[in-house]
Amino acid sequence: MDELASKILELKKRPIKKAIDRRLLEFLSLGKLGNEEWFCELCFCILTANSRAKTAIKIQQKIGKGFLDFEMSQIADIIRNEGHRFHNTKARFIVEARKFSKIKDIILEKENKREWLVGNVKGIGIKEASHFLRNVGFFDYAIVDRHIVNLLYENGLCKNPYKKFRKKDYLKIEKILLDISKKVSMTLGELDLYLWYMKTGSVLK
Repeated sequence: MDELASKILELKKRPIKKAIDRRLLEFLSLGKLGNEEWFCELCFCILTANSRAKTAIKIQQKIGKGFLDFEMSQIADIIRNEGHRFHNTKARFIVEARKFSKIKDIILEKENKREWLVGNVKGIGIKEASHFLRNVGFFDYAIVDRHIVNLLYENGLCKNPYKKFRKKDYLKIEKILLDISKKVSMTLGELDLYLWYMKTGSVLK
């Protein structure tokens, strides 16, 4: 863990820090916006499951606020045209999620925000819920995806390479990431961006 922490701290001295700081500010800015923007971000996170982040970003850019009112078939066509395998399922999840269109109001009232998202929004698991909350400014959740797990595995910090985790496995990895975040004096949200950059060479959302 100390070796990985040292690598992260070294990255903080490099120009990539500015890009990561800008991304964090974007998340905080999104958090100050309203229900519509939060709902569109929730739909983005529905799209990220079983897909590349870059693909989900392209779909989000094409649909925009159409997440709120496009026909299901229209949404499915856009998703399919961007090469997403589960276009019909994702479109259905997005349309069904419209009952939570005032998602900001709902989330701000919830004590356990992540648990509520997982239990109520179809297509949102613990990873996607963590991703959504980070993207709207809650930085105390870890996004445990294959890139992060593989990086931890390569550094001897977890026993198994990436697989589909049960909740207890996810929380165990999150605890490891929390320990690292304390060593480098970062939130989990900030740490995720550094680890993702280390593994992919990019800073997405």
